[in-house]
Amino acid sequence: MRGNAITSLLALALILTACTITPPQRPLIIASPVAHNSAALSQYRGEVARRILERNPSYVLHGAPQAMLRSLVVVAFSIDHRGQLIAASVYRSNGDDGAESTALATLRRSAPLPLPPAQLLDGRGQIELFEDWLFNDNGKFQLRTFAAPQAQTLD
Repeated sequence: MRGNAITSLLALALILTACTITPPQRPLIIASPVAHNSAALSQYRGEVARRILERNPSYVLHGAPQAMLRSLVVVAFSIDHRGQLIAASVYRSNGDDGAESTALATLRRSAPLPLPPAQLLDGRGQIELFEDWLFNDNGKFQLRTFAAPQAQTLD
């Protein structure tokens, strides 16, 4: 009986190796949802950054940020499907309490934020974003999303 099972497996293996697989005439093109969401995410991040800048004009730095920034504050924040700010916290900083407070305050002042596209929402109906606040010595900032290139000299 064992010999018959082995013989059957060998016969099946020979049959399978003799089979050919014909590829389709045209390559299949499947649009990646990740690529679509990536474009939507980039556009939405721009809308959020624009809102922050519009709502906080006296804090916005015009021109090139200085070569040696006073502070870089990275803020993580969550937005619900209605554009409401759910949570915000400093994700990374150099310990500049004033810059951290300004970054969080300018974000809160910007709420409600633009409505996020449905395809970007997680299972709880929220989206989590990160933004970088780049501070000059004068306390004014640019957001990394729209930041001008930094100065090259320490003048």
